[in-house]
Amino acid sequence: MTTVFAILLIVIYFGKGLILLVNKYAPEEVSAKRAPARAQSPAGIPNGLSNQETAAIVSAVSAMTHGQGKVIKIEKI
Repeated sequence: MTTVFAILLIVIYFGKGLILLVNKYAPEEVSAKRAPARAQSPAGIPNGLSNQETAAIVSAVSAMTHGQGKVIKIEKI
């Protein structure tokens, strides 16, 4: 049982080290096709919220998705 536990620890730490090594020496390439994210106008989103609330939701989605997400519609569930 101790041997199995030791081998699993070796595998885990070897995997973490390999991930760090790959991320350090071969970082992910940034695609040239991806256009920079533009701030979306809160006025174009249909909802019953104030402009400040809509802007807060849009900025939160943009921050969490690193500019990849897009708010199309806001509705209360």
